[in-house]
Amino acid sequence: MTTIGLVKTTDRINGVKKAIGLLKTNPVNGKAVALKPNFNSADPFPGSTHIDTLRGLILALQAMGAKKITIAERSGPGDSTRRVMEKKGIFDLARELKCEILNMEEMAPDGWVHIHPADSHWPDGFHFPRIYREAECAVQTCCLKTHAYGGHFTLSLKNGVGLVPRLGYPYMHQLHSSPHQREMIAEINTAYSPAIVVLDGVECFTDGGPAQGTIGKPGVIIAGTDRVAIDAVGVAILRATGTNATVSRGPIFQQDQIARAAALGLGVDKPELIKIATGDEESEAYAVTLRQILVSS
Repeated sequence: MTTIGLVKTTDRINGVKKAIGLLKTNPVNGKAVALKPNFNSADPFPGSTHIDTLRGLILALQAMGAKKITIAERSGPGDSTRRVMEKKGIFDLARELKCEILNMEEMAPDGWVHIHPADSHWPDGFHFPRIYREAECAVQTCCLKTHAYGGHFTLSLKNGVGLVPRLGYPYMHQLHSSPHQREMIAEINTAYSPAIVVLDGVECFTDGGPAQGTIGKPGVIIAGTDRVAIDAVGVAILRATGTNATVSRGPIFQQDQIARAAALGLGVDKPELIKIATGDEESEAYAVTLRQILVSS
């Protein structure tokens, strides 16, 4: 059984704090945290992480006793990682909140480790950043959106693609040209295990994505420790909001990313093992709808 904290809100800073608090766990106290946002591009939320969500998450982690926080990311295609972070105001935020930044696009070769997961669809494995592979504590925050280029949706599992290098390696071509793209997304996630995941569903893309799409407004933030559960609940939120036929089709746990991740032991393997915790009547009423979608689809 795993718990997902759910808060119905449009207040990201307080919503993140409340959603994490509902988990009733503190895996970050006294640890150095590697923090993965979704900065594939600098497109406005939900195309990329909202700065208030990142601010709220950093403040929550600091209040929980994190001894150091490093925002580590690479962007692309399109703008360089540095340019994306400049556009998003991340350097200013890091100075204000006394965090460090690691631009993985500019990282030395020894910052990467080659991983070749067993029974993988990756032809020769992939490189993965040591800062996440060897982290005392990894945390990530993802957006809620569909994916028009073969991923079907991009939530916590798909956010891991940003941990595989783009420049100088064939990995993105291998991923996007493969009929097993969604399974390969799940397989990246065997390389690390985030202690907390926060999904910002204040708004979402119900179609299109990942940079631009049709806007929906679920008005919700969720947090958890299980990427499979986060993505399953995320798909339920997309369905409750009204999404495209691909994301709406069939049982949620038969969606390729989720099914492969569950088979790899990255999280729960059925909806009955997900407990949605709430702290107010509005959030609980919404959770009732999501529970029905999870078990009935």
